[in-house]
Amino acid sequence: MDDNKQHNANHDSPHDIPIEAEVWGLPEDEPTIVRSAVESRIERRTLFENITSNGTIAAAVMVFAAIAAVIMANSPAYEFIDELNELYLGVRIGGISIGITLEEFVNDFLMFIFFLLVGVELKYEMTVGQLRKPRQAMLPMLAAVGGATIPCIIYFAINWGGAVSGWAIPMATDIAFALGVMSLLGSKVRPETKVFFQTLAIADDILGILAIALFYGQAPNISWCGGIAACMVVLALMNKARIMTVRAYTVVGFALWVCFFNSGIHATLAGVVLAFFLPARTDIRVSNVSEWLASQAGKLDDRYDDEAHILGQHDFTETAHAVERVLHHVTPPLERVGRNIAVPVNFVILPLFAFMNAQVRLVGADFGALMVDPVTLGALIGAVVGKPVGIVGVTWLLTKSGFSKLPNNMDWVQVIAVGLMGGLGFTMSILIASLAFTDPSQVLAAKLAILMASVISAALGCAYLLFMTRMPSADDDEELAAA
Repeated sequence: MDDNKQHNANHDSPHDIPIEAEVWGLPEDEPTIVRSAVESRIERRTLFENITSNGTIAAAVMVFAAIAAVIMANSPAYEFIDELNELYLGVRIGGISIGITLEEFVNDFLMFIFFLLVGVELKYEMTVGQLRKPRQAMLPMLAAVGGATIPCIIYFAINWGGAVSGWAIPMATDIAFALGVMSLLGSKVRPETKVFFQTLAIADDILGILAIALFYGQAPNISWCGGIAACMVVLALMNKARIMTVRAYTVVGFALWVCFFNSGIHATLAGVVLAFFLPARTDIRVSNVSEWLASQAGKLDDRYDDEAHILGQHDFTETAHAVERVLHHVTPPLERVGRNIAVPVNFVILPLFAFMNAQVRLVGADFGALMVDPVTLGALIGAVVGKPVGIVGVTWLLTKSGFSKLPNNMDWVQVIAVGLMGGLGFTMSILIASLAFTDPSQVLAAKLAILMASVISAALGCAYLLFMTRMPSADDDEELAAA
């Protein structure tokens, strides 16, 4: 053992107090590299990561934001919030003004970031996940088509000759809400069911995105559409050139959003387009990383001087910085972007969107008239009844015809629960409602239906699963008889 190693082994500084190895994800016998001065900060960060990675908490934050919106919309604060929505955000240079209202900022720009996360998840699933093998993903994807088609038919039937523009409102499923509700049920929801539902919800998102792109945009502006095409060419060239810097894609992505915003095509779709150009591979030879790290560890050991101040150890810190850069680039840009925006999306953007768009003001409104409004009935019945009928019906037809079979450990109780919870269509449904209608009364009716459908679907799904899993199954009876 050389002098430095011997000194390190005998060094008993009061600052070098071990912390739990699990904080860093290290085995218990790993050497301590963290000082006690930062121990509490790392523990707080770990607690924060545990909280922000919990889907139930994220869903609860969005629910509370929606409840707060309904309460404030029916309070004296409503006028202030209504004025706040029209607050102008921008800059003025001479006679040129550049900016958008706060409502546009939330619904068009912040939701662009949400759709970027949706696009990241879609590309991930198409690359290494459930959508990688078409045959494997076909059952939940076709179930999603059924779960989108039947609600639209129900809405059309109820609103025939009236407000048919809202036909896409009940077709959406909010994956964040639904998975959050499912997580409350713990082991009663099997892992295979969650994978099935996640694939279904991803396919559902694709259908919702297509509906917005094809039916809820304005007349396209050719010049700005040319800008969209130019940005996409630049992104494609960057991907082909293996540019792995997220910052470069962010800059072009923002330009893409500006072009979408001014083109007449809904600006949030820029997020999905950007996601599909993000590289899903790394520019590092991953197979050589372990060997390279071993060589760098030797360099770090040789260049570290235990007697010198860390600021004066330039060779050591430069080597450490090189290791940081390489390890940073091991993670593909697609995954880096997803990690960076997941927490802001789940805990800031979606709750803010929910707060600003779930303001159902019933003061002075005729609640009875709202409840029998065709828009309310179409969206409510479409989501609560049409969703489970479509999802379960298509799944049943495909399995009974021999085209496909249910995933292992997934039974019909789980399928019906998925169908019932498919009516949770909060985020995408509200966005479509705001695009479908200009009449405030129709928007109010649609939002009321969406909130009611989400609550009813969650309650029905949870109650059904809790009741059915408490009942003894045929297998339980056989085991009891054998005993």
